[in-house]
Amino acid sequence: MSEHHLLLCFLFFLSFSQILLSSCFSFSNSTKICPHGQSLALLHLKKSFSIKKSHSRFCRFPSYPKTEHWKEGSDCCSWDGVTCDLVTGHVIELDLSCSWLSGTIHSNSTLFRFPHLQRLNLAFNHFYGSSVSAGFGRFSSMTHLDLSESGFSGLISPEISYLSNLVSLDLSLNDYQEFPPHGFDSLVQNLTKLQKLHLSGISISSAFPNSLLNRSSLISLDLSLCELHGRFPDNDIHLLKLELLYLYGNSNLSGNFPRFSENNSLIDLALLSTNFNGELPASMGNLKSLQTLDLSNCQFLGSIPASVENLTQITSLSLYGNHFSGKIPNVFYNLRNLIFFNLFENNFSGQIPPSIGNLTNLRVLDFSNNQLEGAIPSSVYGFSSLSSVHLRDNLFNGTIPSWLYTMPSLVELDLSHNKFTGHIGEFQFDSLEKIDLSMNELNGSIPTSIFELVNLSSLYLFSNNLSGVLETSKFEKLINLTDLDLSNNMLSLTMSVHSNSLLPKIQILDLSHNNISGMFSWNVGKDTLSYLKLSYNFISGFEMLPWSSMRILDLHFNLLQGKLPTPTNSTYFFSVSHNKLSGEISPLICKASSMGVLDLSHNNLCGMLPHCLGNFSNDLSVLNLRRNQFHGIIPQTFLKGNSFRTLDFNSNQLEGLVPRSLIICQELEVLNLGNNKINDTFPHWLGALPKLQVLVLRSNHFHGQIGFSKIKSPFLSLRIIDLAHNDFEGDLPEIYLRSLKAIMNIDEGNLTRKYMGGYNYQDSMMVTIKGLEIEFVKILNTFTTIDFSSNKFQGVIPECIENLNSLRGLNLSHNYLTGYIPLSFKNLKMLESLDLSSNKLGGRIPQELTSLTFLEVLNLSQNHLIGFIPQGSQFQTFGNDSYYGNPGLCGFPLSKRCTIDEIPYPSQEIEAKFESGFDWKITLMGYGCGLVIGLSLGCLIFVSGKPEWLVWIIDKNIHKKIVRNKRSIRGREARIS
Repeated sequence: MSEHHLLLCFLFFLSFSQILLSSCFSFSNSTKICPHGQSLALLHLKKSFSIKKSHSRFCRFPSYPKTEHWKEGSDCCSWDGVTCDLVTGHVIELDLSCSWLSGTIHSNSTLFRFPHLQRLNLAFNHFYGSSVSAGFGRFSSMTHLDLSESGFSGLISPEISYLSNLVSLDLSLNDYQEFPPHGFDSLVQNLTKLQKLHLSGISISSAFPNSLLNRSSLISLDLSLCELHGRFPDNDIHLLKLELLYLYGNSNLSGNFPRFSENNSLIDLALLSTNFNGELPASMGNLKSLQTLDLSNCQFLGSIPASVENLTQITSLSLYGNHFSGKIPNVFYNLRNLIFFNLFENNFSGQIPPSIGNLTNLRVLDFSNNQLEGAIPSSVYGFSSLSSVHLRDNLFNGTIPSWLYTMPSLVELDLSHNKFTGHIGEFQFDSLEKIDLSMNELNGSIPTSIFELVNLSSLYLFSNNLSGVLETSKFEKLINLTDLDLSNNMLSLTMSVHSNSLLPKIQILDLSHNNISGMFSWNVGKDTLSYLKLSYNFISGFEMLPWSSMRILDLHFNLLQGKLPTPTNSTYFFSVSHNKLSGEISPLICKASSMGVLDLSHNNLCGMLPHCLGNFSNDLSVLNLRRNQFHGIIPQTFLKGNSFRTLDFNSNQLEGLVPRSLIICQELEVLNLGNNKINDTFPHWLGALPKLQVLVLRSNHFHGQIGFSKIKSPFLSLRIIDLAHNDFEGDLPEIYLRSLKAIMNIDEGNLTRKYMGGYNYQDSMMVTIKGLEIEFVKILNTFTTIDFSSNKFQGVIPECIENLNSLRGLNLSHNYLTGYIPLSFKNLKMLESLDLSSNKLGGRIPQELTSLTFLEVLNLSQNHLIGFIPQGSQFQTFGNDSYYGNPGLCGFPLSKRCTIDEIPYPSQEIEAKFESGFDWKITLMGYGCGLVIGLSLGCLIFVSGKPEWLVWIIDKNIHKKIVRNKRSIRGREARIS
């Protein structure tokens, strides 16, 4: 080829290259410019939001305000979070997740002006007041939509199901959202390309859609907390790509453990807090890719299948809160990836299997609340990463194994509520932050190594047999300790001069039930201590109460002397009961405006009560001044809307009237005014208190009649009433006895048995049985009693008492009651104590009382009862003292034998009628006109045989009576002889 041709070719090549480069450069520039309208729309969107960092605080990725650098005049395709099409420049992706955005997305928002948008991510912001509106259904090209954790609420527009190209949809964990009727079904039906569907927290309120299990494209499905109900399909799941299945938090969704095909890809399965049940199948061993399995708080039962050994990839296994039982299988040799293992609160028994020691990567082990027993394995091969061991509430025994003292990463150790014995060993590493060895049988002294654990924040050694002298100076290094409970041991305490600056972070200190004596001068935690319990020791006094943040101060059952210490203004609970304190109550106590429980009972306090005691705290629920020497009147003023639940002024010298202002104490459950000098009539107006359960007025100067009330149904909640040793008179108050609904028809089978009171305080009271005062230190909510003894009541015992069929104690002794013992007492099936002594009751003791099988105490002495003492059941256990002072009684247990004339007849009420209901007044009418007329009439009837029906009835009933009495007489004669 000639040089000329070569030159022409070269020039042509240069020219073509220049054109090509120019074209490429021009194309490249065009991709950086987005349409002006879309740029303006983005800027307008930016202005519709404010920026607040806290609104993205839950973001799992680094968060920052992406829109902060969006500037007018620059190419929006270069803005943070914006992606444009390389050819057209249209915005096709918008990622504003974790951007600190706050505001409302309205239906006319410029967000909906991007018709070419394929991906939209607004997660981890705060769009309060926004809903998933119809605008989101306009993105026909959308493949990925993420609106999770951004404050959306309300109805989800059905238009969301128009996004037929969606591959990923995440609307989870917003404020309350719900689908309209059939909205969820439409979404499942139309979005056939979904690989990821996350709707956690959205109210679906339907059964699990079976069609979802046919979506072979599904990789991740999260329908947790969606109010699903019904039964999960039992058929095999063939979703080979499915890696995540979350159904947790659907408490009404039941089913068996899902069955997956052998070649599954499942990595995460969470069914916790559902109603899934049944046994775990051996086929769960097919889940060979599984890393997380959470079946907590379900209804599964049976044992763990041995096939669990095939889950070699598993890192987290949580089965707590089910009904699993049997032994834990020894199949954990190959599960070396397991990090979290939780079997808490099941019914597993037997010992810990040795293969647990091979879990070399295990960090958290929780087998608490089971029935595991025996010794913990003494040797393990792994556990170098173990940080948390929880084995509380089992039946483990023996000594604590040495390897638990040598774990270099151990942070939490909880072996409480077992039967461990021996000494506590020395810990070798200072990584521990929590130690709980309480409720065991450990003995010896507290090891010195515990006082070297500089990271320790909680130490619980209560309820053991630990002993020795504890020097406060030993706590010098425990600068992070917040909770210290050494109660219920045999420790004594030596307080050093410079120990007050120790434990700078202490908040809870419990040294109760030990051997601490003398003056308590350890003023530790002056600014931090909020809970101090020193009860049941031998402490004689305090130098001061210096704690400015104190909330709970419990000093009861000590030897405190001198004046009553004044609690700090922040105190909520203050108890100094059962001490030897004297003097008056200072009005300064009323500055504790947050006081909830004030217990000064069982001391030698005296003087008049400060008037402010009834109105210084709206939170005060318990005021207990029992067994002191206070005089004067009860405080007359109570705050409106107060919280009083218990008022106990028993055993003082208080006088005057019952304060009428008590009527505003609408929460009052216990009112105890017993053993004072109160001079008043019955406070019938207390019947309006809706929650009053206990009313004690015994041993005062109450007087007058009781049977009056302006209240339609008084004392509806009352179940313990004690009016003994007063001067009440007149008939027994039938109007009140009819109204005691709390003593009628108690269904104890469905009633949760508990003691009256709260977490820090429980009510107590004195009950008189057979003349003896017995203190109930706790009052069960099923206990019921009525004591009207030692008054001046008269008349008959009202029949309405039979309605009180849940009554356990009844004392009407030492009154002037007349008439019979009511046959209706047989209906008091729960009665345990009955005292009718020292009255004027006559007639026979009803044989039907032998049906009272719970009756343990009976006193009918000092009355005018006659006849044979009933035999059988509990009556065989009562002695002479139950009947003395009734000369007309005979039979066991009295020495007086019964004659034939004194054999038991039907009770007075039955004697009046035949069992058939035929009236004796007709049959024996001759008794009223004389024996002769009666016999004549009887002869006339039987001679004539008319009327026939009358003859038949009389003949039949007399025959029955004669046969029955013959049998009865033979039996009595046999016993008498």
